[in-house]
Amino acid sequence: MILTVTPNPSLDRTYEVPSLERGEVVRATGERVDPGGKGVNVSRAVTAAGRRTVAVLPLGGAPGALVADLLDAQGIEVAPVPIAGPTRSNIALAEADGVLTKINAPGPQLSAEEQELLLETVRAQSPYASWIACCGSLPRGLAPAWYADLVARAHAAGARIALDTSGPALLQALRERPDVVKPNAEELAEAVGRPLSTVGDAVKAAEELREMGARSVLASLGADGQLLVDEAGAWFGSARVDAVRSNVGAGDSSLAGFLIAGGSGPEALALAVAHGAAAVRLPGSVMPTPADLDPATVTVTADVPTDRVLKEPAS
Repeated sequence: MILTVTPNPSLDRTYEVPSLERGEVVRATGERVDPGGKGVNVSRAVTAAGRRTVAVLPLGGAPGALVADLLDAQGIEVAPVPIAGPTRSNIALAEADGVLTKINAPGPQLSAEEQELLLETVRAQSPYASWIACCGSLPRGLAPAWYADLVARAHAAGARIALDTSGPALLQALRERPDVVKPNAEELAEAVGRPLSTVGDAVKAAEELREMGARSVLASLGADGQLLVDEAGAWFGSARVDAVRSNVGAGDSSLAGFLIAGGSGPEALALAVAHGAAAVRLPGSVMPTPADLDPATVTVTADVPTDRVLKEPAS
């Protein structure tokens, strides 16, 4: 079982539009309502792959009730933490050319009692988990050290932790040696305090995160592919994608694929790349099933193209 923890979940509305014209009436050609949040997306991807998952998340108000109903309809077990404030609602506008505009609400503020109940719920579920994926931003009320506390508690219980967050929350959690961290290029650049222009820059940044405490780094480089850097070395993975429909949740789908495959080594990287590539071909935040994967388009190599200039440099 893969346990996911989403401290700041959301109700996500995605509208597909021909193009986005500021100040004009824009008519959507498609609409979806999904349970959102990075950990929630990981659970959705794990379920789509036919594996068991339990999602731990604070839920409040009518949006929170709808998130729980949507997850239940998808066959996802939920370990809810009741909170006083309403769960946030987010909006994504997906244009026909693949450009995505997101409007993310700040979310509720968790009280000290709600924060502790969230940690206790994770502790109660962790003995049954092969991996715990802790994902996303922290809601108001949670200090940056909250993830570090969670990683320490999980390791004390013998669990393996995959962490997907950024900024101070990531940097503080590194001291507790999470088993996997999954930054994107921008988050990787922010963590090391300098821009990344090449794949080699990203490799060096990932190695620095390992020096800070991460046991392995799975880095998403957008259209350029993905990197895995651990104690055994570095691997680079990429896949051919002919058309991008939506990249919402693609990184979360990649993390799910990586953990499903065991969470280490080039084989896990290959499944991560396959899941990410399949996700961007689907609308909104739809998660790929095994039938959507195309392993033949995936390439993984230890001969990392360090001189390759990133199509989307990170600053």
